[in-house]
Amino acid sequence: MSNAENITRKSGSNLAFAFFCLPKEKRRDISIFYAFCRHVDDIADDPVLPTDERRARLENWRSWIRRSSPAEPDFAGEIRELIKKYSLKVLHFEDILNGVEMDLQQVRFPTFAELSEYCYRVASAVGLISIEIFGYKNERCRDYAYYLGLALQLTNIIRDVGTDLANGGRIYLPLDELAKFNYPEEELVQRKYDDRFVALMRFQAERAHAYFQRATESLPAEDHRSMKAAELMREVYFKLLTRIESDHFRVFKKKYRLSRPEKLWIISRHFATSLT
Repeated sequence: MSNAENITRKSGSNLAFAFFCLPKEKRRDISIFYAFCRHVDDIADDPVLPTDERRARLENWRSWIRRSSPAEPDFAGEIRELIKKYSLKVLHFEDILNGVEMDLQQVRFPTFAELSEYCYRVASAVGLISIEIFGYKNERCRDYAYYLGLALQLTNIIRDVGTDLANGGRIYLPLDELAKFNYPEEELVQRKYDDRFVALMRFQAERAHAYFQRATESLPAEDHRSMKAAELMREVYFKLLTRIESDHFRVFKKKYRLSRPEKLWIISRHFATSLT
């Protein structure tokens, strides 16, 4: 098993779980890309490194991607091979770096317009690279990757409200929407759970559902098989979202996740459906 695949396996991520359905070569390649994503995200989230050092390391990656830096970061050689092999757009890698760099400052988003830009960078851009590795026939798959990325990231945001507050006081809920539901930022920081918070979170969930629906509608029939890993991710995250909803968004006290048997059930059901 390669170092990149080992990083993917140890992460325990829902994304990593879906990769096992891929052919060996594509699993290796997507694992390399995922290891890159984990690596730069870990740089941004490292509580030990000073902010300036984290920013410098991300800038080193950005300079290398632009071929203007002789310093070669971890995984750089393997990433170079992927870019060449799949004709990957450097811009999407820069988008990912710009997205994780946004986490270096106190995270606040005045409106959903700003939040959606962040979600595009850290999730949709990841999807746009991933589908190139998966392979597809119809260019509408790019719309699928865009919408699915937003849906997955919005689900993460809903799930991790409490965790993000503990991690540097990060708030990924649009501030104007907190105001809309008369739920002040100060009370979110205090983790006040009441009907206003539940209504606010239900509003966020409805938006995530809308993007899940757009993703489903955008997936071309001829690319269902090649997008099977992405579809597994969609099913896992959709189930996660509905679980949080049915439990009334108790995200301050609970860490929601799907068990391994539940994920295996989704995989088995997915493959049974694909054979019919």
